[in-house]
Amino acid sequence: MSIPTLRTARLTLSAPIAADVPALTDACQDPEIPRWTPLPSPYTSEHAAAFIDEAEARAAADTGFEWAIRTTTDEETAPLVGMISLTRRGPGAAEIGFWMRGDQRGNGYLTEAARAVIDHGFEPTGLGLDRLEWNAAAGNIASARAARALGFRFEGVRRGAFITTSGGRTDGWSAGRLFTDSPAPVAWDVLG
Repeated sequence: MSIPTLRTARLTLSAPIAADVPALTDACQDPEIPRWTPLPSPYTSEHAAAFIDEAEARAAADTGFEWAIRTTTDEETAPLVGMISLTRRGPGAAEIGFWMRGDQRGNGYLTEAARAVIDHGFEPTGLGLDRLEWNAAAGNIASARAARALGFRFEGVRRGAFITTSGGRTDGWSAGRLFTDSPAPVAWDVLG
């Protein structure tokens, strides 16, 4: 299966390509990205190239979909401002994951991109999913706020669920959203 290009008012979401290696490498130097994701640190251009190859293989196998988030000012040369993915987690279910470049946070790009990906995930003509999951290392307040804004319901703490960049384990937060759920935010105890 190929990765479809998704568009919003300000963004184009498309498969990452070899030309994205420098932007991916640069973005992943931000200490906040490996702090909250299991990406290697330091992150090299070899890691970025391997990620792009793996993303293509996951899409071909229909097990996962990675989108580069780009501004739509000029789609041919638009800078990569983040990444977002859906990874299959059994029949009718997938996990959403995302990160934004440090200099692009706070623009609303993440929620705009995520809404497009969620719509594609739930659409019968898209992936036809019944359930989306969100998981993050406990304490990742920014990611939790984004998930809550997207209508995910907090489901709990998973002890030792995440492997850190250094190879250790940390607790994780989990949330879910069903196809039948309202996209309106609900209260999460961990966010006060």
